[in-house]
Amino acid sequence: MTSKKRTACWRRAAALSALFAAHTFFAAQHSTAMAQAISPSNAPARFVASDFIPVAAPTSAPTTVPAVIRSTAPASNPAAATAPATPTVCTAPVAFSHLARPLTHLMRSLASNEPVTIVAIGSSSTAGAGASSRDASYPSRLAVELRQRFSGRDITVINRGMNGEETDNMMARFAADVFPAHPQLILWQVGTNSVLRDRPLDRHAEQLYRGIDQLKASGADVVLIDLQYSPAVVAKSETPDMVAQIALAAKNENVDLFQRFAAMRDWSEVQHLPFDTFVAPDKLHMNDWGYACMAKLLANGIAEAVNRPIASVAAQRPH
Repeated sequence: MTSKKRTACWRRAAALSALFAAHTFFAAQHSTAMAQAISPSNAPARFVASDFIPVAAPTSAPTTVPAVIRSTAPASNPAAATAPATPTVCTAPVAFSHLARPLTHLMRSLASNEPVTIVAIGSSSTAGAGASSRDASYPSRLAVELRQRFSGRDITVINRGMNGEETDNMMARFAADVFPAHPQLILWQVGTNSVLRDRPLDRHAEQLYRGIDQLKASGADVVLIDLQYSPAVVAKSETPDMVAQIALAAKNENVDLFQRFAAMRDWSEVQHLPFDTFVAPDKLHMNDWGYACMAKLLANGIAEAVNRPIASVAAQRPH
């Protein structure tokens, strides 16, 4: 994207964010009303992980087991999440995890049976704040999910989350924490701390576009991950505008977007799950269940994107 075009996009992002926010709000209200009226025969398509059962782990149990969340938090850690008392099915509309652009770089490595490296960069909800252990963070759970879907493949997911960081802090770490790994896929979770600290949206838009350009220039596929739907985030008036800004940037820059905010809002407003099912006691971060369900939905979107016929064609090596 040229400098002139990027500047126009920044201005358009700031000008249109309120419009997108209004659309998002009314769409959510409509979705909630419709969900109460629809019958199973015309319900929206959903990804359902029926084997997703939170249970308490005995002392000798491994900390990560496919499709099972185990709480290993010490009793003295009040911020760590605990599993819901009863099993809860992990589900959300497919549209929220659908990746519109094929992940061609990832597809090439999988098709060639080469090792796959994915870097997840972000703030505390990438690092795993609110989870019972680092093994329960979404990048760790994503690695488990992808290895299940691509059996026998060498898949590594590197967690480069850092508590408290904003967009410019993450960008400053790209050169040291992202690019040296030569990833085929970069997951960038962004925006939450800027909203929590009431940063200007127009300045954030400028940083976001520059950051996306840098990630794309590395030769990797890029997926943006927007805000979490949790009480502390929803309470901020700029949250809808930030969600709209990230969606617009993904569209303008031709990169993918995992709609975490919409998926989590569906858990709350459509499925009527209490916040403590998927949010930690601090009312901000996700808990073990939330991170694991997020990982399942994201893995499903990644697997679908790399298995599309168009992705297979685009992934062919040049002769």
